[in-house]
Amino acid sequence: MSERASTAHGFGRALVAVYAVFAVAASARSIFQLITKADEAPFAYALSAVAGVVYVVATYALATDHRRLATATIGFELVGVLTVGVLSLADESLFPDQTVWSDFGSGYGYVPLVLPFVGLWWLLRSRGGHD
Repeated sequence: MSERASTAHGFGRALVAVYAVFAVAASARSIFQLITKADEAPFAYALSAVAGVVYVVATYALATDHRRLATATIGFELVGVLTVGVLSLADESLFPDQTVWSDFGSGYGYVPLVLPFVGLWWLLRSRGGHD
């Protein structure tokens, strides 16, 4: 039986670091927006807050090797970025201001679109033993 790859080093550690950056960025941005201008785009800012929470939980789950939680959270992230991406392109009035996931994360260099695929790939590739 092969041993599971850890997030203590290598690619796993880099993945945790990217998630941590997005956790801080999305959370800080949404908090600022909700405090200073929530009435301008409440739905968009609330979605940014949800994204921030998702990134925080995913970071925690990856860093502490809670693989089921990481898989569920990153799966939710994937559904979120795809759904918000489609909706933001289909009806721009839903998102009068950008969210982390609008336009498939274009404001963040499409990293929010790519990141869940990479995260799920890493979880699948690095599994071994039992959860």
